[in-house]
Amino acid sequence: MDLHLLVDNLTNPALLFFFLGILAVQLKSDLEIPPNSSKFISLYLLFSIGFKGGQELAHSPYDPEILWSLLFGIFLALFVPLYTYFILRRRFSVANSGAIAAAYGSVSAVTFVTAISFLEIEQISYGGHMVAVMALMEAPSIVIGVLLVAIFDKKNGFAMPLPKVIRHATTNGSVLLILGSLVIGFLASDHQAEGIKPFTTDIFKGFLAVFLLDMGITSGGEISALVKKGWFALVFAIVIPLINGCITAVVTASFISEPGNRFLFAILAASASYIAVPAAMRLAVPKANPSLYLPMALALTFPFNITLGMPIYLYLIQSFS
Repeated sequence: MDLHLLVDNLTNPALLFFFLGILAVQLKSDLEIPPNSSKFISLYLLFSIGFKGGQELAHSPYDPEILWSLLFGIFLALFVPLYTYFILRRRFSVANSGAIAAAYGSVSAVTFVTAISFLEIEQISYGGHMVAVMALMEAPSIVIGVLLVAIFDKKNGFAMPLPKVIRHATTNGSVLLILGSLVIGFLASDHQAEGIKPFTTDIFKGFLAVFLLDMGITSGGEISALVKKGWFALVFAIVIPLINGCITAVVTASFISEPGNRFLFAILAASASYIAVPAAMRLAVPKANPSLYLPMALALTFPFNITLGMPIYLYLIQSFS
């Protein structure tokens, strides 16, 4: 691997703020980001990415690759929770296995946003349709996770009827915001987009740095709790995402030409949801333990992907082009 990729990533100011958040927790500092501010920043990031993705899509000529990308994204969202569920059942209950499988089949919007920042540093372009791919990948995994619990735990079943689960998954705030922003960005003219460019583009990296600081604080508080869950959860949270990301980085060479799009696909395949899935599983599968699947995604998978994962996936893409 070209070491400059790793060095560039690890010296990215936004990522360093993430480490600062972890350090603050270890030093028992009272540093924190107010919850309302954190929620606003996360909404801003989704809005900005969606809007810019819509603008990119509006200026992109129609390409069959876009359709194949959307289909492949849905395939990943369905396949990953199915195969990971049976691995997880070796150690965990049906409810916990279904919830964790859903989390790892779904995607992390924050990881996706950080990956886009990484591409900008490396000056690698990507297609605006990848934002739509990300949004479409959140809901299917939630539905598959709940269905797996219903099929294999007939005694307890699940608390919420399946139609309500599907509605909750598809109207989730993050999904609705990023898809809505994508459509608005697609419809806006260049002149109209220029009017809000200072908000959508100029301050983006600053907000990302503050948000990653908050993520570092949150992750640092979850690490000790996760260690107590045993080695299986720790290994799964790193090895499975790495396998998913590496295989996707290589396989996409057969039908995707742009390295930036392949890289984003690898990140989507490797990431795990710690916002949409926990919210849905809390309602649909209350027997699943959130202190298990939430720390796995947030305290291990997320840090791994944004530190070591991204350079690894990009190296594979450049090697298999």
